[in-house]
Amino acid sequence: MLKILHSESSRGWGGQEIRTLKEMLALRERDHTVELLCLRDANLGIRCAEHGFVVHHASMRGGNMRSMIRVKALLQRRRFDVLNTHSGHDSLIAGAAGWFASTPLIVRTRHLALPITSLTTYTWIPHRVIAISHYVRRYLISAGVPENRVHTIYNGIPKPDLPANSTLRAELRIGAEATVVCMVEIMRDEKGHEDLITAVLPLFESHPYQNVVMAGDGPAFERIKGIVRRLDLEQRIHLLGFRTDIPNIFRGSDMFVLPTRQEALGQAFIEAMAAGLPVIGTRVGGVPELIQDNVNGLLVQPHDPIALRAAIKRMIEDGALRERLRLSSLHIIERGFAIEDMACETELLYRRALHERGRQR
Repeated sequence: MLKILHSESSRGWGGQEIRTLKEMLALRERDHTVELLCLRDANLGIRCAEHGFVVHHASMRGGNMRSMIRVKALLQRRRFDVLNTHSGHDSLIAGAAGWFASTPLIVRTRHLALPITSLTTYTWIPHRVIAISHYVRRYLISAGVPENRVHTIYNGIPKPDLPANSTLRAELRIGAEATVVCMVEIMRDEKGHEDLITAVLPLFESHPYQNVVMAGDGPAFERIKGIVRRLDLEQRIHLLGFRTDIPNIFRGSDMFVLPTRQEALGQAFIEAMAAGLPVIGTRVGGVPELIQDNVNGLLVQPHDPIALRAAIKRMIEDGALRERLRLSSLHIIERGFAIEDMACETELLYRRALHERGRQR
């Protein structure tokens, strides 16, 4: 079996870190040895330790030669077959250490739809690059990464374990007659929380039983909270903050809406669709690889609250449409978005690359 070290220089907790943890768990289930290198206070490291992973710590900010030497010693001592980096700083520090340690395979995973800040971390350092969507792969190739070194491996999720009954409506005092629109996403400007608020404002008058639930925290949380308070909509737009009971929220909702302005793929869409919710998304990044308009969801243009309002209104008023989209969206896991698919394809990439490099053990 393979010995794999994942590295991450981010302290946060979002889609990137969630995918990394799921990948580590799935590869460990396949009997590989999987460990993590991160900052001492990283959220991913804390959660990995809770799951019983060996977690190593190093400072990976800036040109830290001392950290590079320490990581090189770690790689040589533990004799890892694969080093998989995930962010810019760790790709430089740990990736360079991997070269000096003669680590057989160095892989960089690209999780984001943002412009590349250092092409070196995709061309010179890693032997292979994983893109989480075809959209990201096309962008990397256009930026100068050799086509034969970039491989798409979608995010995978486990089959959802939904509660028989949700406690969400009782918690928020929302009646059974109400329509609940949910949005589960970290609160950042590019996720479109304000677009959703603008879209639903007129609908509150024409649809008096409509409610919006937003789960997640983040840098924009206080600003969004202030907007809701100024509009006096705290009884209609419910800000839940960080939650660990996402299946419970999905079960208590009627639809999922994420008017994101920038998205590499959209793991929240996969989770909502697998939970049986009809979804509304935007035509950005890798989202259209998940959602076919009017087939398993609705798509609108980003930055367009008017179009978003029309899609939400259509979904509220057309129960047959909701049911048709819901049934179609349930097949999302079967389309290659299962966690087993992600683990299998990742392992296959590792083994093929090791074989091609003549370093298979």
